[in-house]
Amino acid sequence: MPVQLYQFAISHFSEKVRWALDYKGVSYEPVFLLPGMHAKTIRGLTGQKTTSVPVLVDNGRVVQGSGAILDHLDAVFPDKPLLPEAPNARASALAWEKRLDDEAGPAVRTFAYHHLLQRPKVVAPLLAAKTPFWNQYLLRLGFSRVEEIMRETMAINEKTAARSRDVIETLLEEITAIYRDGRFLAGDTFSRADLTAGALLSPLFMPSRYPVPWPRPQRLPPDLRAWNQRNEDLLAPMAELYRTHR
Repeated sequence: MPVQLYQFAISHFSEKVRWALDYKGVSYEPVFLLPGMHAKTIRGLTGQKTTSVPVLVDNGRVVQGSGAILDHLDAVFPDKPLLPEAPNARASALAWEKRLDDEAGPAVRTFAYHHLLQRPKVVAPLLAAKTPFWNQYLLRLGFSRVEEIMRETMAINEKTAARSRDVIETLLEEITAIYRDGRFLAGDTFSRADLTAGALLSPLFMPSRYPVPWPRPQRLPPDLRAWNQRNEDLLAPMAELYRTHR
């Protein structure tokens, strides 16, 4: 049975695992789920209360969470390892990954959704991407409730979006300074730290390889479009990392 990846197309944590699988050349079957309707499937796989994605199924073994999945991939598919060999570089890669998972992941989600939820016609196709086509119409029909649930469960509001924007800008300044010097985040080679940075920040520069129908710039909410324009220089090294290693 092939490796299966249960995921949301829009999820940047799912993109982290998609990237790792592709980087290692591991064939897998993508299983795309609709956010909110996925809970029963995920609980059935994991036997746990948490319903977070991504979830990897490999020969009957179920692994939940992007970090744990990357650990599994390096153990089972050791070619093209995502951790450096040198102890200091390994520790640095894991520290960067944890920081990005804890800071960049939630911040990008909060900042982007705060603005995108203001445009139901834009965000519904992103949430429903790669699932049956009628899902985006169902989302739009019940969008007021969808928005209410998302904002409540993820604590998305004007204040948290502003804090998230500051977190993103601080991280981008630090990371892009490293890349502009021709270095990687941990050691002398590409690692899971760089992969995590590229994946979790990618919704901000909207790469074409990402499996969702990104809106044209003119369809973005004005504040999000203006932020992207102001921060083109900070986003450029991240976009180049994605193009080069993805």
